[in-house]
Amino acid sequence: MTENTTTPQGPKKRCFVVMGFGEKVDFATGRTLDLDKSYRLIIKKAVEDAGLECIRADDVVHAGIIDTPMYQLLYDADLVVADLSTSNANAIYELGVRHALKPRTTIVIAESQFKFPFDIGHLLVRTYEHLGKGIDGEEADRMRGILNAAITQLVGNLDQTDSPVYTFLPMLNIPSMAAAVVASQQPQATVSADEDNSATLLLGMFKQARKDSNWPLAVSILNELLKKRPKDDYLKQQLALATYKSKQPSVEEALKNAKEILDTLNPWQTTDPETLGLWGAVYKRFWDIKTAKDGVDLTSAKADLDEAIRAYEKGFYLKNDFYNGINFAFLLNVRASVSEKRDAIADTVTAERIRKQVIDICNGILNGTQTGFIEDEEQKFWLQATLVEAYLGTGQKDKADALKSEIIKGDDKWIPEQWMIDTMNDQLDKLSKLLDKAPVID
Repeated sequence: MTENTTTPQGPKKRCFVVMGFGEKVDFATGRTLDLDKSYRLIIKKAVEDAGLECIRADDVVHAGIIDTPMYQLLYDADLVVADLSTSNANAIYELGVRHALKPRTTIVIAESQFKFPFDIGHLLVRTYEHLGKGIDGEEADRMRGILNAAITQLVGNLDQTDSPVYTFLPMLNIPSMAAAVVASQQPQATVSADEDNSATLLLGMFKQARKDSNWPLAVSILNELLKKRPKDDYLKQQLALATYKSKQPSVEEALKNAKEILDTLNPWQTTDPETLGLWGAVYKRFWDIKTAKDGVDLTSAKADLDEAIRAYEKGFYLKNDFYNGINFAFLLNVRASVSEKRDAIADTVTAERIRKQVIDICNGILNGTQTGFIEDEEQKFWLQATLVEAYLGTGQKDKADALKSEIIKGDDKWIPEQWMIDTMNDQLDKLSKLLDKAPVID
């Protein structure tokens, strides 16, 4: 289903957003910034609040090479917003194309620690503060307001020149569409844009494959993406996830392949909760496979279980990560189910204590008293699914059932994907069975 882009006055004006995508390393500062959050939490909302249709490169669907629609949008978009954060070469290049094609209606923004790769002191660059994996809610509100005001001003004032090309060379004539198309065919125009544009298209395909739970296709797309971006840790994490979920060529081989991918992210030394969570998930599944077999070697299987617990525990205590915390608690109950009574009681008590901490963390994020970011609807779902499990694990079944019903329904803007609901329900069913067997604590 496509969004209706007409109004009673005619078609909506269009804003084309020029920027990187996904998690990108800012080599000037060594930080990793999630540019998708900049887009979703600041740019897209500000543009749509101003009444314009918002389009980014990964929204462009094209059967062939993406060059033509990209250059056409740079030419005829009513507004272009260029985010130069992480000194993205393609974004800077595309901004130059826009400045050459249009004398006005271009806005430049960047993260506050952006280092100018050349002299653009004559440009007005509006800045915002990025925290890496997220953006502070108040900062997002502030920047949305600034961007919205700038959009409203520019769209309503077509006499204001913002392109340095037309500022310093006012005698230039604005090129026609024919000239723009010719320019898009020149070899130098595609050398620096091709790779990033095709990567953007592939990322969109991956997200759709993940949404459809087509994990083998997701693996294939991610492998192509990694050929273009071999040092992208986010892509490696997603590849590990898609690999073990694909269950190909077999469940066990898929897990071994996922482990090899995660090995490249140094799971023993890392402080990244996402990598630790995936490492724990892989070893949890090794445990599941071994204990499902007849004549199980419990000693070997428990080594896998202990490794999964170690990963989740580290991920939880490093950054109060609720995802790692809830899985840490679950696996303590699993270990309790195969331990002697004293050890079983110790793990059961610890699991309940961890869940109580997780409840505090999740509710704190939801009400704004705890550091965390829930503007992303998918992240909000997993946070609330974690709360459901934590409530169930601490004997608060009524709260668990009520919240579960609420998040499954979603709302008019967002409904969880089926694989997400299935994952939550599967986990809750397993936990219920473990709790039924838990040792009675006097």
